[in-house]
Amino acid sequence: MEYIDLAKLSIQEELESKTLIDKESVVKENPELLEPKACFVTLKLDGKLRGCIGSIVPTKSFFDDLVSNAKSSAFSDNRFEPLTKEEFEKVEVELSLLSIPEEVIYDSFKDLKSKLRSFIHGVIVSFNGKRATFLPQVWNELPDEETFLAHLLVKANIEVKDVSLFEGDDKPEFFTYEVEVID
Repeated sequence: MEYIDLAKLSIQEELESKTLIDKESVVKENPELLEPKACFVTLKLDGKLRGCIGSIVPTKSFFDDLVSNAKSSAFSDNRFEPLTKEEFEKVEVELSLLSIPEEVIYDSFKDLKSKLRSFIHGVIVSFNGKRATFLPQVWNELPDEETFLAHLLVKANIEVKDVSLFEGDDKPEFFTYEVEVID
């Protein structure tokens, strides 16, 4: 079974309130689904974002992460109403398989920007209990480092008064990861 088909069947299960996936036979056919893996499931309708939920680090099997994130993307992304049957017929599903995040060691905003690889890195920010991430695909909409980071900080609800936030010992932590996109 293709991964995208599994994501779609997961959503369809919820819409129809019945079991459509036989986990045992799917993982027998695709044993790699039993390995820990983190993924994001992104839904697009008419080319626009319609839902996106995922995991940053692997905490469960790829099968369980994929099924859970597909359902959450369709029905629990708080930016959108739950997906309808009519939308499901037209929705495009994209799957992003994440590498393990690596911490970015930096000493200034300029240094941080120089260590980010546009269109390659997904970026996580963490500061004072707040956290957010952008997948590498977001570079398509926010192609320069300053704009990308500014929007990421807003998403995490981290207020930035000036670049001094990025200096010293008590500064935001940043991590990067790469993805394999399946659509």
